[in-house]
Amino acid sequence: MEKYFKRKSVVHMSHIQEDNTSPLKQSRVEINLADLTADLLNQKQHIETVFVKQSDQARMEYRTRLNASIDCVRFLLRQGLAFHGHDESESSSSQGNFLELLKFLAEHNEDVKSVTLNNAPQNLKLAAPEIQKDIVSVAASETINVIIKDIGDALFSILIDEARDISIKEQIAVVIRYVNKEGHVIERFLGIEHVTNTSALTLKKAVEDLFCRYGLSISRLRGQGYDGVNNMQGELNGLKALILKENPCAYYVHCFAHQLQLALVAVAKNHDQIALLFNLVSNVVNVVGASCKRRDILKEKQASKVVEALNKGILSSGQGLNQETNLKCVGDTRWESHYDTLISLINMFSAVIDVLEMISEDGSNFEQRAEANILLHSIQSFRFVFNLHLMRTILGITNELSQALQRKDQDIVNAMTFVQVSKRRLQMMRESGWSDLLASVSIFCEKHEIDVPDMNDMFITRGRRRCKAQEMTNLHHYRVELLYTVIDMQMQELNARFTESNIELLLCVACLSPSDSFSSFDKKKMVRLAKLYPKEFSSVELLLLHDQLDTYIVDMRSSNDFSRLNGISDLAKKMVETGRNKVYPLVYLLLTLALILPVATATVERVFSAMNIVKNRLRNGMGDEWMKNSLIVYIEKDIFDCIDNETIMQNFQKMKTRRGQL
Repeated sequence: MEKYFKRKSVVHMSHIQEDNTSPLKQSRVEINLADLTADLLNQKQHIETVFVKQSDQARMEYRTRLNASIDCVRFLLRQGLAFHGHDESESSSSQGNFLELLKFLAEHNEDVKSVTLNNAPQNLKLAAPEIQKDIVSVAASETINVIIKDIGDALFSILIDEARDISIKEQIAVVIRYVNKEGHVIERFLGIEHVTNTSALTLKKAVEDLFCRYGLSISRLRGQGYDGVNNMQGELNGLKALILKENPCAYYVHCFAHQLQLALVAVAKNHDQIALLFNLVSNVVNVVGASCKRRDILKEKQASKVVEALNKGILSSGQGLNQETNLKCVGDTRWESHYDTLISLINMFSAVIDVLEMISEDGSNFEQRAEANILLHSIQSFRFVFNLHLMRTILGITNELSQALQRKDQDIVNAMTFVQVSKRRLQMMRESGWSDLLASVSIFCEKHEIDVPDMNDMFITRGRRRCKAQEMTNLHHYRVELLYTVIDMQMQELNARFTESNIELLLCVACLSPSDSFSSFDKKKMVRLAKLYPKEFSSVELLLLHDQLDTYIVDMRSSNDFSRLNGISDLAKKMVETGRNKVYPLVYLLLTLALILPVATATVERVFSAMNIVKNRLRNGMGDEWMKNSLIVYIEKDIFDCIDNETIMQNFQKMKTRRGQL
């Protein structure tokens, strides 16, 4: 047979060479070559398929087997679980999640059981690691295709951050932000790229490679969002600057969440009393939670306090109330965690005192006993309790802003509104919050038998400089030097880091807000906003926008549909619902440009949290491609759920020549 094919090809080629002078014969030769090429690309006419013709029954069994493997992969991907086991041989009791799940599926489905594992052909079980990776690759590819199709020709912005994975590889995650056809703000994960270094040029090349792979272009970028490190936001050689040189309309926005964190850190580090507070809180958490035994004792003490309070009627019982808790550790890179720590310390104060007293008496060595005694003396003071409640209240105000910045659909106008609300609440606390704060501190002190000083008495200064210190009352110290000073420092930091007046772009964007019957509308600023995007608004379109805005604002203010909107996100959705996006296309374009401006990098940080789940300590040998594909499906599981198995099977089959045929 092999000689026959060789002889036939030789005769055919010689025939071509002899008759290539005839135009008619040349065209026939081209047609024959085209047919031959099509035959070679057709798997059904492949020589292996010709020799091993599959019956309809074999095809059905192959389809059932492949469908079962895809179901197993789908489940494991959605949960972020490992696929392979330490030993996947038939005699092994630890074959891994994939084979175990396939076994479970076969045990509960006779159709699957009859064609999989031991009942499958030896070379067509569809359970090998290579098959699993091919299925995951197809799943990730289809998920990305849906995202790219949803983006279409829309403008977008990018959010980028960098972190090391468990195997000490530097990875950058890229998230894209755009407005879909329904007017919804969408943030989608595009991929994770391994970089050899974190220089701006390397990062830009990684972004360009990713864009090229998916058919995106930097020319369509209209926003950049980073966490503020130098290689990202550097004015001269940062990634921001390199992209702005290529596309001046890709405006950079410093992550609001990181700006908020820096504002909180500045107060904690620059005020001596507040710095001492957090140092003491950290030491208490470390000492009380130093061992499992101490943690268990703390839980027992707290549980007994809760039972006692329930019996006295101080606490009410009910579903979800009085859950078992413990002291929460603080994280320097997540300042909102300090708020949770202060809350837990206030709620468990009595139990913490009991544990520290136990350590001071029964500690294994002198150092432990001495440290516990010092902490007991420090935290059972009015000064500590006052500072504890003061920072709990301030962090509670900013915590709401922090939580708002974690939303994917948060827009920059709404975020600035939340900043202004936080500033106003701090100002209200400064003006009228003293009485409530002092009352709550006094009640807490009475409950825990801590002396409350008379506010009219003279404040006693400790240390060598007390003789030179200016005489002041306790009221002046706690109200002016602590409450007013800390709030003023916090306000100053927030004003310095969220300077709306210094950013022309934000000032113009704020005019789009529909709140209070479009009270912020300013035609001149909206035209100025359009001029910041010369690629979208030509001189003719600026004139059209000028006239369109007059009709737009009259329509918006007179329509009931637009009377109760909260932000520009709601405005965009309502314009699409009512068809106003087609009536006022230039205004809607301005709206989408404002919406795609990034607010916070929370979505990118969630990617790294997912990376630690998918590539953990037990899977530290995971390759970059395998990890990237797994992450895409795991993070964008809502899209992956909409992709049916048939689509995955067809694309799996097209990847390469398969032994089985669908």
